[in-house]
Amino acid sequence: MGTPVSIANTGIAVREGEHRKPIHLAAHFPGVNHNTVWSDPSARSQVEFDSFVHLARAAERGRFDFFFLAEGLRLREHLGRIHDLDVVGRPDTFTVLAALAAVTDRIGLAGTINTTFNEPFEVARQFATLDHLSAGRAAWNMVTSSDAFTGENFRRGGFLAHADRYRRADEFVTVAQRFWDGWGGDPIVHHGRQFDVRGGSPLPPSPQGHPVLLQAGDSGEGRDFAAARADAIFTRHGSLESGRAFYADVKRRAADRGRNPDHLKVFPGAAAVIGATADEAAEKAREIRRSQVGPQTALNFLEQVWGRELQSFDPDGPLPDVEPVFEEQAVKGRVLHADPREIVATYRARAEAGGLSIRELVIELNTRPQFVGTAEQVADEIDTYVQADAADGFILVPHLTPTGLDEFVDDVVPLLQERGAFRSEYTGTTLREHLGLPVPGADETARRVG
Repeated sequence: MGTPVSIANTGIAVREGEHRKPIHLAAHFPGVNHNTVWSDPSARSQVEFDSFVHLARAAERGRFDFFFLAEGLRLREHLGRIHDLDVVGRPDTFTVLAALAAVTDRIGLAGTINTTFNEPFEVARQFATLDHLSAGRAAWNMVTSSDAFTGENFRRGGFLAHADRYRRADEFVTVAQRFWDGWGGDPIVHHGRQFDVRGGSPLPPSPQGHPVLLQAGDSGEGRDFAAARADAIFTRHGSLESGRAFYADVKRRAADRGRNPDHLKVFPGAAAVIGATADEAAEKAREIRRSQVGPQTALNFLEQVWGRELQSFDPDGPLPDVEPVFEEQAVKGRVLHADPREIVATYRARAEAGGLSIRELVIELNTRPQFVGTAEQVADEIDTYVQADAADGFILVPHLTPTGLDEFVDDVVPLLQERGAFRSEYTGTTLREHLGLPVPGADETARRVG
């Protein structure tokens, strides 16, 4: 994990009258995790439909490109108990997005669906259906998993060797795209290592040809997969330097595969904290971080790495002086992306160097990249990052459900529009038009429909 960065004071400016790249914005429904401030009196349900409607409509009012919904296929277990941040449940992605299609008009509707535990035909049909119902606003966030714990919910089990995740995903998308292109043509025949399919498409081409494809992955494998398959990639890189390096790398990988790099959009995740003054915003950001990582959350976070119960330790004291155990991961359903021994050593060194308590360390480790300042300062920084090729836009993750985006839409979006870097009105009807993406196989689709 990288050091959390407050996005500010980049020192880069765009000259008056200089052409500005268009800014793209997306809204992430916070879901069930520590980033949501549950204790706020205005916080509301994570599963009631009104919460989804409020955030989606706020994003549409702000002329955002899309609304993004993550997915959880099993409630995580922490030391044998259901994780306390998961107890509100995790609704089905397609059901929520299809319902939102009826109460929104233009905003894209993106959902996470796993390539490990599903079948290409089923997913292709579901996304094609959503694209028809929404008049061309569907997007698929393609995720992979090697998590056997989650896979226990599925008939054939979920274990998949880590190295095979992207092999299966690549073949999965190939087959799904053949179903999207398969209306009125020859039978779809595919014989591969993962899938053996002979069939046909039950739906005509959707308004976008193919739903927009999204991918989140910072590893080399993830970047290659996005460069080959995705229309947009999500990333955690928040500093200007790391953002520009990531941006250049994935654009180069796309070009190496014969793609137009402009057709792979880069969306770092970020939060925005807005105040009447810079000092007020900074204080507000500190309070949000402390609300996101309370004493219990801090200890739970360490337990997933230490692999043992740590409730006897003071969250405002030093890191545990006991050695971790590695026989079994403390939290099932969450993947550690490095050897626990290396993680523990890194935590100890970081806490010692900064004189950090358990809670202070966990706050540092889990704070998302943030835009913190007045509305004018936040607009400046977002514009700066996009013009400096550190991003094509941002996926905003509010700290409060469902009203956490309202202030940004009301105060920051108008300033971005005044700069001419963000749309004042939607100029198209489909998500591909919002993102400036071509329609895949448009000539072939027209031939088959005609």
